[in-house]
Amino acid sequence: MPAIDRTPDLRLVGSPEEPRDERLFRRMFFLRCFEEAVLDLFSEGLLNGTTHCCIGQEADCVGIAEHLTPGDHVFSNHRCHGHYLAHTGDAAGLLAEMTGRSDGVCGGVGGSQHLCAPGFKSNGVLGGTMPAAAGIALAQQLRGTGHLSVAFIGDGTLGEGVVYETLNIASLWRLPLFVVCEDNAWSQSTPKRLNMAGGLRERFEAFGIPTREIDTTDVLEIDHTAGEEIAAVRHAGSPRALVIQTYRLCHHSKSDDNRPLAEVESRWLLDPLRVHGVRLDGQRRGEIESEVRQGIGSLVECLRRAA
Repeated sequence: MPAIDRTPDLRLVGSPEEPRDERLFRRMFFLRCFEEAVLDLFSEGLLNGTTHCCIGQEADCVGIAEHLTPGDHVFSNHRCHGHYLAHTGDAAGLLAEMTGRSDGVCGGVGGSQHLCAPGFKSNGVLGGTMPAAAGIALAQQLRGTGHLSVAFIGDGTLGEGVVYETLNIASLWRLPLFVVCEDNAWSQSTPKRLNMAGGLRERFEAFGIPTREIDTTDVLEIDHTAGEEIAAVRHAGSPRALVIQTYRLCHHSKSDDNRPLAEVESRWLLDPLRVHGVRLDGQRRGEIESEVRQGIGSLVECLRRAA
């Protein structure tokens, strides 16, 4: 079985010379197309294990990743594809991993959730990466690198005690840790109103961690806010948190979704691709979409032939 080329495809990740508005759209559309391809492959029985897609939350992934450097470390959870792709651009490696190939991110043994790569770690245990994120932040602090750890968690993760233990240590030791809480209002099929008392922002602030909360699917707003917050972490060398009110437009995992249909349909009006896409010239937007589809299509066909 020939090894795949894991060099990031510029049709997917864009180039530094591309206008920012276009690059942001391209990168979000890249994540969307990848996740749609993953769902198709899963239905064909070509993926190993389960899969949790981030359709609807692409602006979070891209808006944060725009401000990270190669020395920064990203930690994610069970819904990790978008975070990994936005940070690395390694679509070939991730898809190879999910199809069980030896040239995947983790040699084909990690699957969809458990990724271990330079500058990126994820697992499916809620809150499980938080202590590791703080540990790497401590290492960065002791080495004086100026780099930071970014930990993506969901609203449901705030039910885990290890999160609060980590926040306590991060604040006490002033670690360069940036926690991004993606609040999509649902913990699998349970609405937040039924399982969470109090506010999310206050949970971080209780440890003296400066926290901002934004309710948006606009990648420009997330990009701007994330830029300010990440710069503040680098400058002060101490933790900060960002709560993003977002929404998962796809099911929790594969095909399980018990949310009210009307609620989901109304949220498609705030699809981040729709919100940002109207800012682009129609012809240019079509060109970008075509380029991304071709890039993902070529990759999928290559792996499908090798299956």
